Amino acid sequence: MEIYSEDVLRWLHILSMVYCLGGEWGVFQTSYKITDHRLPLDERRRHMETAYRIDILARTGIILLLPLGVHMGANLGAHPWDGGYLVLNWILAALWLALCWGAFIKRETDIGITLTIWDERIRFVLIPALLGISVYSLFNDGPLTFKWYATKVFLYGLMLIIGLALRFIMRHWTTIFREIAIQGATPALEGQLQREINLARVLAYIYWIGISTTCFVGATKLF
Repeated sequence: MEIYSEDVLRWLHILSMVYCLGGEWGVFQTSYKITDHRLPLDERRRHMETAYRIDILARTGIILLLPLGVHMGANLGAHPWDGGYLVLNWILAALWLALCWGAFIKRETDIGITLTIWDERIRFVLIPALLGISVYSLFNDGPLTFKWYATKVFLYGLMLIIGLALRFIMRHWTTIFREIAIQGATPALEGQLQREINLARVLAYIYWIGISTTCFVGATKLF
């Protein structure tokens, strides 16, 4: 049986989706131990470390969805950016992924926090671009040829917004635990941590629904 490059791209696309869904579920469950003030601080930090190690797979998956989707879209004729644009697409994606992993590796340091902030800044540029192109293509004669493809891009942009909010929260975990280590577990710090993780759990549910819907649109191509 002959395997085509499109089959490999589709396989990688599916894997990226799986890591997005599964990784966020792991972080979701681990967060219950992170916020349990009855546990010793060292144990809570170990659970936080586990959450970061799980989450890096989800972060990798959500980043890879973009270059894979762009490449597959070019093969399908869903947009005009092929050839050299695809090379640039993968170079930029590799740089973004390297930044994301650099932030993960240095996560307990000031450098790691700085790299995370730059990772977030990329999304500040990317999200408006994706939403703008997709909405224009849905309601006008835009560069995205197929409505289902434009819908996928739009949903992906929305998921990046939720992912950005989750990045804010996880980055703040490091700061809060630093303060707890210095001054102890005060009611104010514990309350702030609990509120933020409660919000993250709600966002996680929306994230799963959004990713699942994106998968459905891409698989069925209803419109």
